[in-house]
Amino acid sequence: MLREEPQFARLFIGQSLSVLGDRVSFVAVPFAVLSVGGSASDVGAVAAAGLVPMLLFALVGGVWADRFRRHRIMLVSDVVRCAVQGLTALLLLTGVAAVPHLVLLMIVFGTADAFFMPASTGLMPLVVGPERLREANALRGFVQSAGLVLGPALASGLVVLAGPGGALALDAVTFAVSAAFLARLRPRSTAAETAGRSAGTAFLGELRAGWVQVRSRTWVWSGMAAMAVYHVVVLPSVFVLGPVLADQEWGGAASWSVITAGFGIGSVVGDVCAYRLTARRPMVLAAAALAVASCQAIVIGSGAPVALIAVLEAVTGIAVSLFFVTWETALQTHVPEAALSRVSSYDFLLSAGLMPLGLALAGPVSDALGVRPTLYGMTVIAVPAALALLCVPAVRRLPAQASPATAADGIGSGSGSGSGSGSGSVQFVPEAGLP
Repeated sequence: MLREEPQFARLFIGQSLSVLGDRVSFVAVPFAVLSVGGSASDVGAVAAAGLVPMLLFALVGGVWADRFRRHRIMLVSDVVRCAVQGLTALLLLTGVAAVPHLVLLMIVFGTADAFFMPASTGLMPLVVGPERLREANALRGFVQSAGLVLGPALASGLVVLAGPGGALALDAVTFAVSAAFLARLRPRSTAAETAGRSAGTAFLGELRAGWVQVRSRTWVWSGMAAMAVYHVVVLPSVFVLGPVLADQEWGGAASWSVITAGFGIGSVVGDVCAYRLTARRPMVLAAAALAVASCQAIVIGSGAPVALIAVLEAVTGIAVSLFFVTWETALQTHVPEAALSRVSSYDFLLSAGLMPLGLALAGPVSDALGVRPTLYGMTVIAVPAALALLCVPAVRRLPAQASPATAADGIGSGSGSGSGSGSGSVQFVPEAGLP
């Protein structure tokens, strides 16, 4: 596929190295907070600081990505994040870092992230043909999952040898490499450019048009709601409470890296499955996978040996990969390309954007109730929420391929625009028309 899709190959190579750095950062940042005397609440505060900007800028990022060249937005984001991680590494290595410094830098990092994410999702149909979207998303997911295997091992070595600052310095370098590849990318024009949309189009009008695309599809907004529960309730067990348990009971970063690597191995398997499998009803598979993924909290809090926790996390990793590849492919297939980044921005806002709430509460709640009771409570909330998604008729009926029928979109500020040339997207099709 990389030979047949040269533009995707450039994106794939650049993002592959950046993902490795991100996975190193995933392990290094919590221990960076702990290394400067931070508490469990501080770990949650720093993680939340990187995600709060999603609440403020995700929708702006979505409108901009549907209006301007998506790969250029990603390029600027990579340059900013390179600078942030480089400065964070410098402060840690020189011994002057404190929790407030880390919070402030993560806010800047999260702001750049808020613009990168919608642009990244919207870029995919512009660098691969519609028939290769699922494979492209699976390959991208494969790299992210492989990073979970290699990244923690590399991170633990760097944390031991050079401290968290050394690990974050590597992340800064990978952002620079990613930016270099994005600078050479030549994707197809977006639908907005094909239609000649002016950069002066009313922002709120475009934002409302994007919300219409979400609201008109029950499978989209119900999927976003289920994902919001996953991000707010389940992921704090990974970002906050898992590292705390590792530091208190499992011997620190090395044990947590084993568990994270186990999850990564499972994710790789899940991406391979997603690459090879074609589900007739993709959202049914996604909902079932999300229910399994939502068991991460109880796995981490099970009290089992580290090796067994790593194996169980591998199972949840398979489910996570299946869900996200299936979800992103469904969005790229059934949402018009001209509105795809705006729909994705609502997706990030209602999931990752709300995640700081869970991160901020995880530490205080665990301080009051205990770490393990908090993890059990997370599971009681999250698993039924994922299973409820299967009860939505539009979720069960969504086909793998978009209907050939088309209708007027109303994308933008009142003027209809079709899908971009070669984008593989379709015009809005009401759910009533689904089989």
